Amino acid sequence: MESVKVQWRVLVDHRDFLRLFVGNSVSLLGSSVTTVALPLTAVLVLGASPVQMGLLGAVSFLPHLVLGLPAGVWVDRLSYRRVIVGADLLAAAALTAVPILAATGLLQMWQLYVVVVVTGTCSLFSVIAAQSFAPVLVPRRELLAANSALALSNSVVATSGNALGGVLVQLLTAPVAIAVDAVSFLLSALSNARITVAGRSVADSAKESMFKGIWAGFRAALEHPALRATTIAATVGALAGQMQGVIVVLFLVRDLGLSAGLVGLAFAVSGLAGIVGATIGVQITGRLGNGPAFIVGTTLSSLAGLVMAAAGGPPALALAVVIIAQLLRGWGPSLWGINQQTIRQTLTPPALLARTQATWRFLVHGTQPIGALLGGTLATLTSFRTTLVISSLIMLLSTTLALFSPLRTLRQLPDADIATHSR
Repeated sequence: MESVKVQWRVLVDHRDFLRLFVGNSVSLLGSSVTTVALPLTAVLVLGASPVQMGLLGAVSFLPHLVLGLPAGVWVDRLSYRRVIVGADLLAAAALTAVPILAATGLLQMWQLYVVVVVTGTCSLFSVIAAQSFAPVLVPRRELLAANSALALSNSVVATSGNALGGVLVQLLTAPVAIAVDAVSFLLSALSNARITVAGRSVADSAKESMFKGIWAGFRAALEHPALRATTIAATVGALAGQMQGVIVVLFLVRDLGLSAGLVGLAFAVSGLAGIVGATIGVQITGRLGNGPAFIVGTTLSSLAGLVMAAAGGPPALALAVVIIAQLLRGWGPSLWGINQQTIRQTLTPPALLARTQATWRFLVHGTQPIGALLGGTLATLTSFRTTLVISSLIMLLSTTLALFSPLRTLRQLPDADIATHSR
């Protein structure tokens, strides 16, 4: 397939990007294992209560809420390579502590909270640096292919990593499985350390105050009409998406009566659809253009909840409708995701890219706890089906905002290379 050839070519032709790609893929595989192993450590080893589990999930959002905006300013003042390698090493150290403490009988819940905060902070800095690094390592005209390759890797790794996590927990126990994640971060650090470009912007942002640096990132994310449209659409969509995320499993089990195996099948379908979407994303974007492809992706994501809300009747029919919804839920994000990233990397001045990335992550990830709270509350007051419909309508609102913006006619991005970065 042509899209796969393009993705493969960008990896082969740009060795430094290949090293970044390998590091990202390896560490994400390990993190997918921890996504399963860490909660199981809390439950099986420490006997965590529902309140403690809720707190464990809540603290994962703290890095984005507290450090999300300053992180972009700090990353702009440092070498991208150094930030990524340092984050990998710190995450590896934090994760290594879990199996050691468990083996010695000293592990406690507060230590898991600390590990989640530390690794979440490392992820925040690493992602901002990596997304700002890609335009330095790859010519602008090949950014879509590069982002598509990363999205494909993320989809494959996330889909397989969770399954691997379950197997490792069964074979090795949950704390030991977390050690696999620690090793993955060490391997990622080795790969990223071999990148020959430092990646620091030529702009000297160190002279700016923190407030001015943060404000510059906000202004860059919202000043350009196309960037403003993608930022607002993604923020509203993330809030509504999290409203759905907290009740989907409950809807499938309690309202539709699906078994655990069928629920797992539904989520596996979404993961596979994400892989397919990332694979053909370049080809679809080539035909539609970056802006229209973004709009199509958000539309597919918005329709997923409405389709799922329509599920009912005999179990076989309900499952068929759910699978259609999950296909949309997998295709949509992969299509709009690679395009929003490419649009932001292309239209943002290099000196402001890390701060713009941080602003985007702060807004998009910062709204998710609010979405989770709204989704749970609305489902309690009404029903799971009603919550799916209302959240989908909110997502369609974000799509409408994008449709009536310059994104509708943004069919081709400038292909001039990003300004020079220091080595």
